[in-house]
Amino acid sequence: MNYIFETPSDVAVKLANKIKSIRKRRKITQKQLAARSNVSYATLRKFEKTGQISLESFIKISMELGLTSELNNLFSTPIYNSIEEVINEQK
Repeated sequence: MNYIFETPSDVAVKLANKIKSIRKRRKITQKQLAARSNVSYATLRKFEKTGQISLESFIKISMELGLTSELNNLFSTPIYNSIEEVINEQK
C-alpha cells in the first residue's frame, strides 16, 4: 500500500514555486508574465503565494514560459501499481 505524505495543497505550492523560479530565472516580472499569458496579475500573485489557480490559467502561464512539452509529457509514461493494471490496459 502506498502512503501519501503530501497534501494536494503541498503539491500545488511546489508547482507554484517551480513556475516562480523559472519566471525569475528568465527575469520576467509577475506583471509581464500576467500580461503575456492573459492571466490577471492578481491571479498570478495568488498562485505564486498559495498554489491556487484554475487549470486553464496554469496552462496559459506554463505555455507562455515554454513548458508545453512538459505538460504534454506529464502522463505519457504509465506507472502501473499492479499486473492487473497492465492486463486491463491491453483490453
